[in-house]
Amino acid sequence: MKRVIYVILVLIFTALVLKACLRADIPLQKQKAQNSETSYILDYYPYKKKNVTINGVDYLQSQAPVGKFGGIFVSSTIGEGPKTFNPFNSKDNISSQMSEIMYDGLVTTDPVTGDTIPKLAKDFAVNGCEYLIHLRKGIKWSDGKPITADDVVFTWQNIIFDGFGNTSIRDSIVIDGKLPTVQKIDDYTVKFTTPQPFAPFIRMLSSPIAPKHIFEPAVKRGKAYFDGFLSTNTDPKEFVTSGAFKLKEYVPAQRVVFERNPDYYVINKDGQKLPYLDKIIYLIVGDINNQVLKFEGGELDEISLQGANVARFKEMEKHGDFTVYNLGPNTGTMYIAMNMNNRKDDNGKYYVLPKKQVWFQDKNFRQAVDYAIDRENMIFNIANGLAEPLFTPETLNSIFLNKNIKGHKRDLNKSKELLKKSGFSWDKAGHLIDKFGNHVEFDLYTNAGNTEREAIGVMVKQDLEDLGMKINFKPIEFNSLVNKLMSTLDWDMVIMGFTGSPLEPNGGKNVWLSDGTLHIFNQRLEKDLNSKRYPFEKRIDYLYIQGALQTKFEDRKKYYDEYQEIVYDEKPLIYIYSPIIISALRDKFKNVYPTSLGGVTHNIEEIYVSEE
Repeated sequence: MKRVIYVILVLIFTALVLKACLRADIPLQKQKAQNSETSYILDYYPYKKKNVTINGVDYLQSQAPVGKFGGIFVSSTIGEGPKTFNPFNSKDNISSQMSEIMYDGLVTTDPVTGDTIPKLAKDFAVNGCEYLIHLRKGIKWSDGKPITADDVVFTWQNIIFDGFGNTSIRDSIVIDGKLPTVQKIDDYTVKFTTPQPFAPFIRMLSSPIAPKHIFEPAVKRGKAYFDGFLSTNTDPKEFVTSGAFKLKEYVPAQRVVFERNPDYYVINKDGQKLPYLDKIIYLIVGDINNQVLKFEGGELDEISLQGANVARFKEMEKHGDFTVYNLGPNTGTMYIAMNMNNRKDDNGKYYVLPKKQVWFQDKNFRQAVDYAIDRENMIFNIANGLAEPLFTPETLNSIFLNKNIKGHKRDLNKSKELLKKSGFSWDKAGHLIDKFGNHVEFDLYTNAGNTEREAIGVMVKQDLEDLGMKINFKPIEFNSLVNKLMSTLDWDMVIMGFTGSPLEPNGGKNVWLSDGTLHIFNQRLEKDLNSKRYPFEKRIDYLYIQGALQTKFEDRKKYYDEYQEIVYDEKPLIYIYSPIIISALRDKFKNVYPTSLGGVTHNIEEIYVSEE
């Protein structure tokens, strides 16, 4: 009993401290302090890399303490693993994560300031609509061939602009119906030109660059062939990459193994090529419970913790070989969506039953669902207090957050008033009935194995059943769920999440533009792109386009404030809460400098294993 009380007290203390930091808008700091109840994150990266030229090669030099070579870093992923290793075909977070390990972009994001900084590029200059990129001379692909302007132009012109693979990047850079242009100036200089000044474009240059000599034959064979190019069945020896690691082995449903790229262009202060680690291994663990067990059993070196596990890990940390880091508010969003699609498939069958279309397309119904959701109860019981209610598409740490949107508490009376406005009523047994006499019953999906979303689903089901709805909660395998959301479109309600950036709303353009590839709540397949839009969709289209064209922050924010107000009013997506990211990492790893933007291992090429 004393043990239980102690754990509860630690949990409450941790929650209060973290929430206080969040609400006070003060920077969270890190370092493992002795005899400290809570580990904070050090929100700065003290060792900025710098450009150095050695024997004609433009390296990026680490300024972190020189480490030791060798060792393995073991992480994990839930679900069934990646669907592809082609960075241009990826449509899910796991596949993107795997491909980003292997392919670098021209630029990246500073893990502290959020500024755009060079990566494959040695430097860059922006002058109005022109973006001049100078590449690093002498750096190579993993097969020894040089990385040149030809690779950059091919990637952007023949893959991205020509619409191969996932077109999300392409969709995000269309300006007034026009795409930017890309031009080779010389072997190591490229110029991009946008039709108009376009504030988000420089960040889009973080997209991976492909080796032309490997990807061009696949592009020439057409889009259908490209969709299967560099799939999970591809021999790892066929991968030619620019990142710190390259694919070594993939065993479906078991593990993904990456090995050190010996010719990476980042070096340490002694001139030795990084990374230090020999391998990175991602174990495919199925679900979060297995993930926790494997970390506790010493099989994993890193884990992201949900609120329910934080207090126990904080207690274990005192005598363990790991540190718990508070990384601040999640930069992604978690939401509930209803399928507002009113179109038919190729066989003339509605994606959504007509009676359900009436419900889901009714703003009063969507608002009623929103008021019925007990966010505070979810935060307390699922996140153990380590979260804040969320009501907008922009996260709590976003510089574009509309702080005038205050949200609301659960209010079933408000929900019932809204339903009555649209002709809903209740029978003697308390079942909700629409104005045509149909009982309100529908399916609720989420991805199986994500215990947090499954727990949210259970509570959403109960919250809506308090209104007399009948909810069939169906957690299913992630890839099957993505297929429903993106291809077959045969779903009613879903609990999902989007990763995002607190620095640039335009990254969500593929979600919010009516023809976006992730316009989940009213997904349009290629044949449906010219279908009728809801009035609020038209307005958001306009706001997103105009917001990207403004060059001053205050001018942009006006447009993004309004789009958040529309989303809050219309409820195409109903946001749930924003958890605080808590991660644990083994103490044997050094050169670890977590930040709220970069996470724990943003500088993986500099991290090494200590023999201490």
